[in-house]
Amino acid sequence: MTEAKEEQAKHDVLTSDDVSFDDIRPCRDDEVSGELKKIVSDKTVINSILRFRYPILSRHFSFFLTPLVRSYLKKSVAGIHTVKDFQKRVSDFMDHVISTTTDGVEYVGFDKFDRTKGYLFISNHRDISLDPAFIDKALYANNLDTVRIAIGDNLLRMPAATSLMRLNKSFIVKRSIASPREKLKALMHLSSYIGLSIKEGQSIWIAQREGRAKDGDDRTEDAVLKMISLYGRQLKQDFGEYMRSLNIVPVSITYEYDPNDIAKARELAERERNNGQYHKEEFEDIDTITLGIRGYKGRVKVVAGDPVRAGFNDATELASIIDSFVWKNYEMFPSALVSAGVTEGLRSQDVEKFKQHIAKVPADLRDRVLAMYSRPYANKKNIVE
Repeated sequence: MTEAKEEQAKHDVLTSDDVSFDDIRPCRDDEVSGELKKIVSDKTVINSILRFRYPILSRHFSFFLTPLVRSYLKKSVAGIHTVKDFQKRVSDFMDHVISTTTDGVEYVGFDKFDRTKGYLFISNHRDISLDPAFIDKALYANNLDTVRIAIGDNLLRMPAATSLMRLNKSFIVKRSIASPREKLKALMHLSSYIGLSIKEGQSIWIAQREGRAKDGDDRTEDAVLKMISLYGRQLKQDFGEYMRSLNIVPVSITYEYDPNDIAKARELAERERNNGQYHKEEFEDIDTITLGIRGYKGRVKVVAGDPVRAGFNDATELASIIDSFVWKNYEMFPSALVSAGVTEGLRSQDVEKFKQHIAKVPADLRDRVLAMYSRPYANKKNIVE
């Protein structure tokens, strides 16, 4: 295909269902059965369940237990025929997560959205899977459609994980491309998919930055916003005009306790020792997701703002608006206040609870973990209205 024809083909793409997006899009209903078959037959999934449910027996009787687990999985997914069916199961699972690993979740601001419109939810990023999951729960509770979730291709190392994420309306951000030309092409492709989805009334979630805020400093990366705006440039719209058309909604998510706080501090320490380098184990991201889901989170608060309509002309100004919203609406739970040295007005049992949590952190990582919890307090104090 000549460059002229390639350029014309770009302009012929008028829907997010176009075949050109098959390399990044979520699962369709007609693909659900095939993706579920991949999951129930995946040896890694079965072995993980065996180790979790039967840690001792699985060492000696896996040959006997494996077919039983496979049969259980097949029965569990028998009633799932559509993406909505799957997401209903995810919602039920999230109810279990909330009841067993949190002290309650509060949702604010999700009752004002128009179900006929698509929105671009941009939140701070603390947990790989739970950030969009809590936003989905908030939308679900208000009879609104769930979001299409932007995920990095670093999470696609396990076939079963890929299937699970595609079933849960995730689309792929290709971070691993090395060639600058190919990377720009992939970013244009991604930006088009986001823009068309929202135009069609399909909401999107994307984190404010690439990677979680491991140091607790929630800041929007200009590069994320510039990527999103690329499709607007293709449509010959200026940055402000196009980004306003996306109904960008800033979201602030607060976890009173972070199940991955020690792991995050350990990574930061290694990067400091090795000039910014960090060696990630093959399935570390999957382990991180698992710990985030199963670990204690205390109270959780999720606050959605109004679509950003004014006050910006470029990525830096828009990032500042999003940051100010996140910082202002970040809940100052005792974990944030005690770590910042603010205990006045707090219940003694809440202060003691956090101190006991910190006492379990390895001594060489405690200062980092305390800084992680206290950073939102400092950011909130420095908001420029």
